[in-house]
Amino acid sequence: MNNAITISKKKIWKLLEQVNDPEVPVLSIIDLGIVRDVKINNDEAEVIITPTYSGCPAMDMIKMNIRMALLQHGFQKIKITSILSPAWTTDWMSGHGKEKLKSFGIAPPTSKQQVCHTELFHEGEAIQCPRCNSYNTRLTSQFGSIACKAMYQCNDCKEPFDYFKCH
Repeated sequence: MNNAITISKKKIWKLLEQVNDPEVPVLSIIDLGIVRDVKINNDEAEVIITPTYSGCPAMDMIKMNIRMALLQHGFQKIKITSILSPAWTTDWMSGHGKEKLKSFGIAPPTSKQQVCHTELFHEGEAIQCPRCNSYNTRLTSQFGSIACKAMYQCNDCKEPFDYFKCH
């Protein structure tokens, strides 16, 4: 790979760190783990992304924001490719992104919780409150403000909070 391509790929990855998820703006699309690859084909920049789930309504906005970020930094030919396989998983989220979620008041998925949260709930394993760190929490709704989240409430501090569902 020639040096100019390497520099351009690194520049694109760096730019994508500044593109935030429209539904969870505390996370960049890099934090979220939806950017699978960046390729340079001749003079065309290609960004390959995987939606958090098929039919995610934020994907059109994300594609537009990627295109705008690259255009603003001199990239003229831009291709954005969506792939569905392998399916996105919360394992692809960065550790830094999970920390950002918690700081923002959203309980992040953890590797211990990489099964459906309803199974965890029925097994008695609680989700940690992002405010007081208590595990004495309860599911209040399987559906949060967006499809990727569920609603919980802490039984100790009494605060409601979102939980970023594991996939």
